[in-house]
Amino acid sequence: MTELLIPDTVAEPLNLADPRNFLNRELSSLAFHRRVLEEALDPSLPLLERVKFLAIFSTNLDEFFMIRVSGIRQQVAARVFERSADGKTPLEQLRAIRAAVAPLMELQRACFIQDLQPKLAAEGVFIQEYSQLSIHQQAWLKNYFDHEIFPVLTPLAFDPGHPFPHISNLSLNLAVVIQDPDSDEHFARIKVPASLPRLVSVPSEHPNTVCYTWLEQIIAENISTLFPGVQVSEAYTFRVIRNADVEIEEDEAADLLETIQAGVRQRRFGSVTKLSVHSTMPPRIVDLLIDNLEVERDDVYQLNGSLDLSSLMSVVRLDRWQLKLPPFKPSVPAVLSTGEDIFNVVQRRDVLLHHPYDSFMPVVDFLQAAARDPNVLAIKQTLYRVGSNSPIVKALLKARENDKQVAVLVELKARFDEENNIEWAKALEREGVHVVYGLMGLKTHCKVALVVRKERDGVSRYLHLGTGNYNAVTANIYTDLGLLTCNPDFGADASDLFNFLTGYSRQSQFRKLWIAPINLRRRLTHMIEREIQHQQAGRSGKLIFKMNSLVDPNIIQLLYRASQAGVEIQLLVRGMCSLRPGVEGLSETIQVKSIVGRFLEHSRLYYARNGGDEQLYVGSADLMERNLDRRVEVLFPIEDPSLLNYIREEILGVAWRDTAKARILLPNGLYGCHLPPAGEEPFDSQMYFLRRHTA
Repeated sequence: MTELLIPDTVAEPLNLADPRNFLNRELSSLAFHRRVLEEALDPSLPLLERVKFLAIFSTNLDEFFMIRVSGIRQQVAARVFERSADGKTPLEQLRAIRAAVAPLMELQRACFIQDLQPKLAAEGVFIQEYSQLSIHQQAWLKNYFDHEIFPVLTPLAFDPGHPFPHISNLSLNLAVVIQDPDSDEHFARIKVPASLPRLVSVPSEHPNTVCYTWLEQIIAENISTLFPGVQVSEAYTFRVIRNADVEIEEDEAADLLETIQAGVRQRRFGSVTKLSVHSTMPPRIVDLLIDNLEVERDDVYQLNGSLDLSSLMSVVRLDRWQLKLPPFKPSVPAVLSTGEDIFNVVQRRDVLLHHPYDSFMPVVDFLQAAARDPNVLAIKQTLYRVGSNSPIVKALLKARENDKQVAVLVELKARFDEENNIEWAKALEREGVHVVYGLMGLKTHCKVALVVRKERDGVSRYLHLGTGNYNAVTANIYTDLGLLTCNPDFGADASDLFNFLTGYSRQSQFRKLWIAPINLRRRLTHMIEREIQHQQAGRSGKLIFKMNSLVDPNIIQLLYRASQAGVEIQLLVRGMCSLRPGVEGLSETIQVKSIVGRFLEHSRLYYARNGGDEQLYVGSADLMERNLDRRVEVLFPIEDPSLLNYIREEILGVAWRDTAKARILLPNGLYGCHLPPAGEEPFDSQMYFLRRHTA
């Protein structure tokens, strides 16, 4: 245990809001990104799996700068001095982020250049510098440049007659220095086209091998073609990340769809939050970029090698199965495998789906059956991130084609999925579906599909409720739970929820569902406070929560109170966690673990022992202020005792036992390995589920 830094007095109660009791959320986010990077460093993983994690780390870090760093930068620019829960000013947070990010980026590049790249070459997968290629390969690339690359390129000069060119978000560029014999040195910029493969496949000179080189190096080697009659003396790569957290003034928007479309376009023009330059770039060129991009010097990162390793994902897609984890085929619960009508099955019992181990197809089948069934009167659904070529949207379109009443809430403000969701919203509207874009000031993040069906004894409501998005692709890589049910109280609450989402309802009372921002915070607070009361009455309180993030200060202080009362608290927090566990007198009974593995842990579960009358809620909400106060979220109870027992023992319990992919959060904010007992093999919870569901 780590002692809390307070005066050595016993009389005064601890100030639970003391900044020293909280971990910084931004540094905690970076700690999660480090755990992803650690998977790339793990020699026990197949080689292409390690490459995949390296690429994911790059993408995650880009998003961190586009959203989190840009937000803090805006606070600094606006001279905001409000401190975070852990007591840091915005400027102090930026400095702490810089100190944490730089070594991570160096570690990532060392992992690729010194470890993964040589190992890939040993397996016949060569990612080579242009200079390492043979004369024949370079000749082939010269032809490729002339016919495929050159026509796409547009050199942009910078001089008194040409303003400094706009550098778009996430773009990779070449800063080119030109020596004109009749004048001084000139500067030009060439954008590396995103429309072409970043890693260019080059004909290999050895059997059973593949060879790649970087697109920007091909351009640099042939750059004189773009500037005939002058001498190109230097060329250096640089990359820009801009603020992508577009602010939407919803109360001033006449048409939210058009406003979101405009906001997505504006994302290309946000202020620069990170400038990456190749380490060979001389100071005068760095200064030129700093001045014209209006970037702070502390936001410049000088790096060796490629400035964007997310492109390695194209290598991961290679058909080299011996370098990957074995593929698996998700199972379908036996109760849904008999060919019986899905509505008859759900009428008899609730059906739990545990993705990705259980197939997502039963969810698709549920909506497709509803679209076909002549007895189905209406379908209502929320869509947050559905992906492209969505079978879910196709089922909704088929339902409308079959004259069902279909109402869909498409959340246009789902960050980085706005354009995709806009297209789906338009497609649904064209077919006569009632489409709602979301609520003013709130993101609709809940996962609910409601089917209204006419039956012999009246109208029944069938539901799918879940923790994950209606996305058939991510359902194969995210761990989520879904419930198919026709519980009348759930159905009635869902109808009230959709009236709230599509109309002007001010519904404040719900039978079973906990819904943010209406009653979820209050109900969750009551759950924790009741567990304190059970503990104080001698009924051994216990809480087990699983979520993506835990940063809400009020919930954290409440968990501290529960720990001080002696409640046993187990927290599975994949990402950010601002709670400081294991602090004497504050959080001695709290343990926090994070699992990062083959699948992205995404389910949210909230369990309380409740004096023996156990309670378990599942749903879409993390313990963040935005989820509890500024989003529409749904948590639903698991009322079937057998399902509750299964989730407690076979999902939460198994995850807690993980000693292969789990890390334990220490009081100082660092994560340590969760080692197995002496003599035991490491236990991988995700592999356990795979064996159980695919046996």
